[in-house]
Amino acid sequence: MMDQYRRGWAFRYLREAKAELEAAKKMPYMAPGLALEAIRKARNAIYYSLGEPAFIELLLRDELAKNTHIDDSILRFLIELESTVEVLSHAEEINSDAMMKQADTLVNVATEFVETLTQEKYPQ
Repeated sequence: MMDQYRRGWAFRYLREAKAELEAAKKMPYMAPGLALEAIRKARNAIYYSLGEPAFIELLLRDELAKNTHIDDSILRFLIELESTVEVLSHAEEINSDAMMKQADTLVNVATEFVETLTQEKYPQ
């Protein structure tokens, strides 16, 4: 069971991710930056729902350094999420529509992830 501190941060990051996404839809000229922030905040919500984010990041770096096949689906998802954030952070040119779709998908996945681990519905 998740403690109240981590639960609070997970839901806060979800709220902020959704707000960034809504702002991106209203301001297309700022959409890539806002969508990237939404993705980062969705990632943080997932990390807080799993434990201490610093430990999650260390685990991911250790797994990436091993260069072995990862059988655990959650770990594989987290590594793919981290690499997506990394690639989008350093991209020179970004397809705004594709990034918005990806951000929307990741925010929805993060919401389901957090709701599953907290056993609570995201407060709308």
